[in-house]
Amino acid sequence: MTADAIPAGDLDPEIRRFHRAITEGYAAHPRGPDHSVADSRRVAELVRAPWTAGGPAMASTEERRVGDLAVRVRIHRPRTGGDLPVLLYVHGGGWMLFSLDTHDRLMREYAARAGVAVVGIDYSLSPEAKFPRALEEIVSVAGWVRADGAAAGFDPARVAIGGDSVGANMSVAANLLLRERGLPVLTAMLLNYGAFDHAVTPSHLRYGGDGYLLNSAEMEVFWAAYLRGPEDYAEPLAVPLRADLRGLPPAFMTIARCDILLDGNLAMAAALRAAGVEVEKRVYDGASHSFLEAVSISPLADRALAEASDWLSRTLERS
Repeated sequence: MTADAIPAGDLDPEIRRFHRAITEGYAAHPRGPDHSVADSRRVAELVRAPWTAGGPAMASTEERRVGDLAVRVRIHRPRTGGDLPVLLYVHGGGWMLFSLDTHDRLMREYAARAGVAVVGIDYSLSPEAKFPRALEEIVSVAGWVRADGAAAGFDPARVAIGGDSVGANMSVAANLLLRERGLPVLTAMLLNYGAFDHAVTPSHLRYGGDGYLLNSAEMEVFWAAYLRGPEDYAEPLAVPLRADLRGLPPAFMTIARCDILLDGNLAMAAALRAAGVEVEKRVYDGASHSFLEAVSISPLADRALAEASDWLSRTLERS
């Protein structure tokens, strides 16, 4: 299915335009018989590059290696001075693809709109790095912000974590791992169309065609690349919808209506609430997986970013 073949009532017009551009971008780089994971990453960077351009200018941007695992991070600061609250950002891409570059504009949008320093985490990708390596790296960066963040101009008492797709998965899992280790959870979670479970649900069947940017076959590949073996499909730190979610921080959930992960996101919102976690849930009609990346042309993506950023700013301010 192409973007043009999607039923007219499904996608917002600008999101349909975004889909068409992404589809054409990948079509310009056809897969050959020797296509490798490295090739997929290279092409993904090229296709996504136009969508990360532009957007807010930062007071400063720097990269450094931090924490006990020396993880590379990119730090965007929307203003000078100290005591900035922090958003740790974990990019999506099925644990296999994408980077700080593909998600640079999203990180700058959150920095400018919420008035936070955004620390983008360059975690190790799969299949080279299996679960829980990336998760350990994310928690290591969180530890660095808490221990040494004041020297970098951060407020270590106000640290949120967020991400899209598998980044949302690992944002929840990072808090679960902190709790498991007897450490305080972070201040807030920003969860964008997260991959919280591997179960095939009705939304997989409804929105699993190629025209919706993410399909069920791709998710099977992503899960298999990330996990060490069949036993990990029952591991709560890998599949957070199956975890005990009590004691986690407040969450804002950006949910796309036209997404195979719709059902899993609705289930996660319900599970968090059942566990006593404060949840602000927004379901965006006409939106698909990855729709926030279309902010340069999409009022719908702009509204979703504004609503999440306003919630994040208010939540961090009251903490």
